[in-house]
Amino acid sequence: MAIAFDEHDRPEPPLHGSEWETLTGFLDYQRATLAWKTRGLGAEQLGRTLAASTMTLGGLLKHMAYVEDHWFGRWLWDVPNREPWASVDWDADEDWDWNSAAADSPEQLRALWSSTVERARDSAERAVADGGLAREAAHRWPDGRGPSLRWILTHMIEEYARHNGHADLFREAIDGATGE
Repeated sequence: MAIAFDEHDRPEPPLHGSEWETLTGFLDYQRATLAWKTRGLGAEQLGRTLAASTMTLGGLLKHMAYVEDHWFGRWLWDVPNREPWASVDWDADEDWDWNSAAADSPEQLRALWSSTVERARDSAERAVADGGLAREAAHRWPDGRGPSLRWILTHMIEEYARHNGHADLFREAIDGATGE
């Protein structure tokens, strides 16, 4: 199935794909939306806040990198946190992913996010081959339950959609760029 791309280089989710193709298509579309909203911005722009919020686009990129590793690594396969997350004192700063982004260059932030997305795609593909969308995550909540790959993919779509709304506001404030 050929993938069509829109004017912002985002892959269009398939209209008649399998459940796997539809879920991963929507997730990749949301990922590409974040890439579009942060494309071409420098350190000052990625570090800009709006109103009373401490949120920045740079912090958003780093947070989403963490979320990708967290769900597709830690939860899906129960692997230990990777760097840079493994050495963080999360008790001292529970928003470290957001707050530490100001010390990273735009290139570092984009590279970190891109590498976690590629790892997450590979992880999801291995999981679907190992049990389909119903495959349970290896990591468990304290009550013993674990989410399915289907749940993780759907949660990630929700996570990106929520934060891409924030990215819309930032980008419009920075240079007037708007769009879905």
